[in-house]
Amino acid sequence: MSEIERQQMEADIVCVGFGPANAGFLTTLTRKLVNEDGTPAFESTIMPGMPLQIMCYERADDIGFGVSGIVTRAKSIKASFPDLDLTKEIPNAVETGREKVAYLFDHTGASQRSIGTKFVDTVFKGGRFAMGKGPQAVELPWIPSFLRKDDGLVMSMGQFMSWAGSRLMGSGLVQIWPGTPVSEALIEDDKVKGVRLVDQGVDLRGCPDPATYMPGMDVLAPLVVVGDGPVGAVGRGLDRHFGLPAGNHQHDWAVGMKAVVELPESCQLEPGSVIHTLGFPEPEIFGFMYIYPDRTASLGVFVPSWFDSPVRTTYTYLQHWMRHPYLWRHLEGARLRSWGAKSLQESGVRGEPLLCGNGFARIGEGSGTTNVLTNSGVDEAWRSGMLLAEGVVELLREKKPFTKDNLDEAYLRRRRTDPLNKELERAKKARDGFQDGFLKGLMGTALTGITGGALNLSARSKPPSQRIKTLRQSFAERVSEEQLEQAVAKCAKDKQPLHDTLMSLAGWPEIPMDGELLMSHQDVLFKGGKVQAAGGFADHVNFAQPELCQSCTERTCIEICSAQAIMPGEENSPPEFDREKCIHCGACIWSCSKALPDDSERANIVFSAGSGGLHSNEN
Repeated sequence: MSEIERQQMEADIVCVGFGPANAGFLTTLTRKLVNEDGTPAFESTIMPGMPLQIMCYERADDIGFGVSGIVTRAKSIKASFPDLDLTKEIPNAVETGREKVAYLFDHTGASQRSIGTKFVDTVFKGGRFAMGKGPQAVELPWIPSFLRKDDGLVMSMGQFMSWAGSRLMGSGLVQIWPGTPVSEALIEDDKVKGVRLVDQGVDLRGCPDPATYMPGMDVLAPLVVVGDGPVGAVGRGLDRHFGLPAGNHQHDWAVGMKAVVELPESCQLEPGSVIHTLGFPEPEIFGFMYIYPDRTASLGVFVPSWFDSPVRTTYTYLQHWMRHPYLWRHLEGARLRSWGAKSLQESGVRGEPLLCGNGFARIGEGSGTTNVLTNSGVDEAWRSGMLLAEGVVELLREKKPFTKDNLDEAYLRRRRTDPLNKELERAKKARDGFQDGFLKGLMGTALTGITGGALNLSARSKPPSQRIKTLRQSFAERVSEEQLEQAVAKCAKDKQPLHDTLMSLAGWPEIPMDGELLMSHQDVLFKGGKVQAAGGFADHVNFAQPELCQSCTERTCIEICSAQAIMPGEENSPPEFDREKCIHCGACIWSCSKALPDDSERANIVFSAGSGGLHSNEN
């Protein structure tokens, strides 16, 4: 493939991924590109007399692809639009109202609760530390300042990105190309010279069809801005090439399974209300519900990598979470409007890669901007884009090239001295305790927050492949060995995931499907959004060494797959991948229990750039 003749195109700046980071970068940059008299402030090197030619490529087929709720202090976003009332400008945006943190008790008796978790249950059931009670739950008496989102915004990610993207495209100063996945950065002598778009007209294995093959174009540019998130092919390719800074790792992950619902008329929650939950369905699984105007809500759960069970089914756990009495009193009679999932890089600043080099710069979640103490990342990603834009303008004014030394001075220096860096460093060790259990995790987070990062509970972080338990270890106390063997054999024969069968054997109640909010995993693909995968592209999920899959008994990639796109294959064969179901959440990358023999940091899943994903009319 590397020897195939490819078309080339030149640009002044190429951006990869249209998320909050590149939206912040482009919003800040484009305001500096034209003088008051309409002349270019900086002339294009490829089109003299014209403003800079800026291209932004986005894998998803629509810039409003994100099905996710946001609660954020939005300091940097508001600073970018000081003259606008964002609650009137952005659809579904509302000021943050009353916030609650609720500890949910296990009303089913099926949750895996350690001695430490049972102690927490006992403390909260005593009621002394509760400010209010709900069915099978208590609300914490106060929310620490580091968790509150005072004077912030509740927003829809999809609606916010559509709004920001429309403003940018309306400026005429940037081209945003959705449905255009980028396969890799073009690297020569450790310098990024541009990007290569994905080949089209190939079969599922990437082999060209002589009649339709169209090699991916090479887009060359002096600067490539990489903001393609934690599972983006370009960012992860740069990590493999350059490595991470000494001491940094990307071991800690979560997948957020999310939905937008129309609330029943009986629901009394006010727009702007924010509810965060912990304790159920498993202690390690956190949940959220944000209330929009017009009786709509965004809700979901986060299943983290330190939830060691191989049966980490986000969809089934989401349903059990919604059915908890504390939440069901608000949700009974609700209707699903949209659904989706996304992987989150939970290593925070510890996952920070090389932020800039010759010809490239990294921004957003893939650059380590997630604040793991405040559980926030959208405004932080936007801020990183703003800082890079300011640095780029500085270099343009001084007519300096985008070398590593110049970007270090113009961008890295800004980022290191910005309050963003201070906040991320303060949060650096906030989640460490969760490596050793739920109780220690809560204590560590509280200690970090209360002391401003001065004190922490430390624990060693390991790649998920090194900590995922076996089925026997996970279910020994609740499912007999005979039952486990029979369940594994039956699910293998039926080519079905294990999670529903094993959870039923472990005591989880059956979900009463209503066809409106609660439905099968397959039905939600049609009810809550449609998955599309354009023809002519190669499969973007493959198994590096299929023989490793043959020795795998956990098959966690199947259990966690957000849309059942990875399913059991034939006996002694790797799992089967169906790109017509994949929503590109990337959970399989970090939930693979088999690391490559020559690289313990990399799992057996190869997640490449691909087209398609989840489409929904409601975000």
